Parts: sequence; structure tokens; C-alpha cells
Amino acid sequence: MALFLDIHPENPQSRLISKVTETLKSGAVIAYPTDSGYALGCALGNKNAMDRIIKIRQLKRHHHFTLMLKDLSHVGEYAKLNNSGFRLLKKILPGAYTFILEGTKDIPNRLLNGNRKTIGVRVSSNAIVQSILEDLMEPMMSVSLIMKGYEFYHGNDVKTVLNNSIDLIIDSGHCPPEPTTVIDISENDVIILREGAGSLEFVN
Repeated sequence: MALFLDIHPENPQSRLISKVTETLKSGAVIAYPTDSGYALGCALGNKNAMDRIIKIRQLKRHHHFTLMLKDLSHVGEYAKLNNSGFRLLKKILPGAYTFILEGTKDIPNRLLNGNRKTIGVRVSSNAIVQSILEDLMEPMMSVSLIMKGYEFYHGNDVKTVLNNSIDLIIDSGHCPPEPTTVIDISENDVIILREGAGSLEFVN
């Protein structure tokens, strides 16, 4: 049964944030609100937790996990990014966008997308996410919580569906399940997609 935490969306209590980060470091899978609906997250590189998320979401092995970053100051440790790409990220983020970038050679293969060796990068403006990442002092591995037939507007909605599948659920009130815009700049062309239930669709 998942631990259920009620956290204020604008002023997250440090005691509760510490509980979240302790749970992540113990190997947990959490559900947390972002600026574009709920997401599932785990500590960076936790293979068992990533496998659990893949099973919960019924994802294909090549599905992109996203590095949820506090800011862009350390993005170069995980992804290759030229000056124009960095300016684009800096202009748009934080927000409900995931950028697909070429991963650096030091990242474990399990964190990358198949033969393309790419990884998703995201910076959320959500105060709870920012507080978790500041306390955790490293990125989270994350995917949007999208499941066909379900809408996750509140923590209680997540609890109803996933109470026995994950370890911790954060409720911060209303969190509309808006899809994330995915921008692939891993190659020369910029490809913009919209994340939906089980797939990515072209926007332009």
C-alpha cells in the first residue's frame, strides 16, 4: 500500500519533501504532480524501479525515460547540447516540455533510448518538483502517468488505480492531466510531438 502525502502546491513543507527524497533513495517508485499532469518517478539509475514503471505503464523497452532536472546547470553531464540548443532550452524551460537530446557517452545504456542513444530532459516549474530535486541533489528518472481509460486529476485518482503498485503518492490538489509537448533536437531537424495515451503524435 502506497504512502499518501498531502503537500501544499505552492509552499511544500520541508519535512514532507525530506520524506519523499528518503523514499526515493530507498529504491521507491513515486507518483507526483507536475506542470503537465502526474508523473511516475524514481531515483537516477535505479533499474528495478525503472522496470516497475515500465510494467505499470505497459511501455515498450525503447520508450524514453525523462531526466527531471531542477535547472539546466548540469544538463551537459547527461546530454550533448550545442549553443543554439542550449539557448532554445533556456528560452522555453521550465514548463510542460520534454526535449529529446543525444546522451553523453558516460550515461549507462539502460537510461538511453535504444540505438539512437537519446534521452529526454525536462525542467518543471512545479514547486513540489523543484523542492524534491533540490533536496535530492540529482535528477529523477520520470515518465508521464498516462494510462488508457483513466484520468488522474488528484492524488486520490492515482491511489484508486495504483495504490498497490507504487510506494508513495503526492497529492497537491487539482492537477489536470495535460499532455507534454516533446521536442526532439537530437539530430539536425527539430521534431515536435504531443504525448498521448501510449503514443507520441506529430504536432506540426
